[in-house]
Amino acid sequence: MNWDDTTGTDAADERLVASVADREDQAVEAALRPKDLGEFIGQEKVREQLDLVLRAARARGATADHVLLSGAPGLGKTTLSMIIAAEMGAPIRITSGPAIQHAGDLAAILSSLQEGEVLFLDEIHRMSRPAEEMLYMAMEDFRVDVIVGKGPGATAIPLELPPFTLVGATTRAGLLPPPLRDRFGFTAHMEFYEPPELRRVIHRSANLLDVEIDTDGAAEIAGRSRGTPRIANRLLRRVRDYAQVKADGVITREIAAAALQVYEVDARGLDRLDRGVLEALLKLFGGGPVGLSTLAVAVGEERETVEEVAEPFLVREGLLARTPRGRVATPAAWAHLGLTPPRSTGTGNGQQDLFGA
Repeated sequence: MNWDDTTGTDAADERLVASVADREDQAVEAALRPKDLGEFIGQEKVREQLDLVLRAARARGATADHVLLSGAPGLGKTTLSMIIAAEMGAPIRITSGPAIQHAGDLAAILSSLQEGEVLFLDEIHRMSRPAEEMLYMAMEDFRVDVIVGKGPGATAIPLELPPFTLVGATTRAGLLPPPLRDRFGFTAHMEFYEPPELRRVIHRSANLLDVEIDTDGAAEIAGRSRGTPRIANRLLRRVRDYAQVKADGVITREIAAAALQVYEVDARGLDRLDRGVLEALLKLFGGGPVGLSTLAVAVGEERETVEEVAEPFLVREGLLARTPRGRVATPAAWAHLGLTPPRSTGTGNGQQDLFGA
């Protein structure tokens, strides 16, 4: 076997191992998902309102109204869609906006739905416009018009659909056109979790994973989970690995802190990318302002990755500010990294507005 063949085999092996690891993580995440509203932790208002919607629909013997769930990734939108199906005793079909690029794609999905079935459409704001317009009629009248032929001879054949429940999920509700938003009978915005709620999530997951964890250990993980249950569960699994290999398997505050240091998650929940963005902003650009594209190049990441993954958390933590002139570090960012902000020279670099003369 020549060198190229060996390299190709090694790369294929690495991809296979990564694929298996991804499937194992997905299996664990699925096992940790709550199965009904009673098990779902947090989002008290949303749970109360959704419970009323579902109970009323069951009492009428009707299909539940269409539901729109908005909020940051990892807060439980997919889990709630599965709970809606379970509470209604209906099957669920899962797809996503980017997968529906033509009206025909959507027509094929809709025409195969069973009566009462739940259709979960993730990232609904990324659906194509022709499919979106077809969805209007499907949601309101349970009917779609299928176009047969082209040009002057084209005809529209109406296709009746069984009543179904659409559950749309989006991280950017502002991108949804009003006609689509208005067709949802119930809309809910998912909020970030408070530390006490995350501790409950972690204790529940630890019990399901048969992991022993004390109150302080759960608090340590919760404080670094960015207000997001998905991240809390991921960090719990990594801390579990560390505790099994480096300790006696019991997760305490000390074990959790040591494990998360290994995985480069600091006390405020910043990971390698977050710290890289802050360090580049402070050390290379004096705290800004600097354009997002320039900042992304400095950390070796795509612009979209910095904008959608790192920036929202840094802004929410008060470590970074978005201004018309670019991204600017706040005094809290300098303090978090243990650095001293430069004295303002009054040359228009933007720092005098934040730090004074």
